[in-house]
Amino acid sequence: MVTIKDIAKAAGVSPSTVSRVISNHSRISKATTEKVKRIMEEMGYHPNVMAKSLVSKTTKTLAIVLPRPAEELFQDFFFGELLRGILAHSTKAGYDMLLAAATSPADEQDTISRLVLGRRVDGVVLLSSRQNDPLIKLLAKHEFPTVLIGRTEGHDTIISVDTDNVQASFDATTHMLNQGHTKIGFVIGPPNLTVSVDRLAGYRKAMEEAGLTINPEWIVDGEFLQHSGYRAMSFVMNIPDPPTALIVIDDVTAFGVLRGLNELGFQVPHDISLVSFNNIALAELASPAISSVDISTYQLGYTASHLLVRRIQENLASQARNIIPHRLVVRESSIKEIHKRG
Repeated sequence: MVTIKDIAKAAGVSPSTVSRVISNHSRISKATTEKVKRIMEEMGYHPNVMAKSLVSKTTKTLAIVLPRPAEELFQDFFFGELLRGILAHSTKAGYDMLLAAATSPADEQDTISRLVLGRRVDGVVLLSSRQNDPLIKLLAKHEFPTVLIGRTEGHDTIISVDTDNVQASFDATTHMLNQGHTKIGFVIGPPNLTVSVDRLAGYRKAMEEAGLTINPEWIVDGEFLQHSGYRAMSFVMNIPDPPTALIVIDDVTAFGVLRGLNELGFQVPHDISLVSFNNIALAELASPAISSVDISTYQLGYTASHLLVRRIQENLASQARNIIPHRLVVRESSIKEIHKRG
């Protein structure tokens, strides 16, 4: 069996240097690191991760807590891009990822408690932010290295990486106002998610500053799923005073909105205009192409992993809330002449 001493002898370095290379120590030169890793590969050496974790008291593993229900996560391209950003950095930093999912709130807390109290992972990434989230309270109580993709309040030990969703929604609504719309509706996400709360707040702020009254029937709760947007249209477009423009919580939901409008005989943007969020690749390929707020999803994930690893390795936390810039990408769904309905 090849040992660290064998690798050190072949590389002409000390065993401690080999150990530092295995641990991705920043003080080892790039040339030495590449040489040692090449010899490890040539000699077929693989570090004993379990033994290493017992000595270092680290696992080199991060847990990603999937929102419930987990099966819906992989229907939304946003989460795929978010995971891509997380994995890009964590892999480069030498960390493995563990996906944690649960079927109920109680099961979720039990799962995280086992991971945290059992020290089976070094840190936790939360992919969504809920109001009064018991998971955040649990992780804050134990001061466990955690990064939240979203917004939280009153927990300084939890690092937050987020979009300014209030401003992003304000910008999307203002774009519709600038197109001449006064009847603007909102297909919102689950009301317990802070992203839904913040985007609804930005929409309301823009409408109020424009001196416009919001018809409560223009606001429809939904999910981050196509069929949710599809169902919403059967309601909102059949009220006595329907909107001429819609803000939609998510691009995938907007695909369902487009399908529902088409089946009801409405043309976008001739009859009704549309803006959504996340700017996934398929938004540009939709018919018509969807105007969408680009929230730099990949960068959200990459930054979250970067800040969490920094917190673990250096015991340094960044500022409590880190904002990733957004931009509105205007396409066909919101820029053509407005159809006047009596």
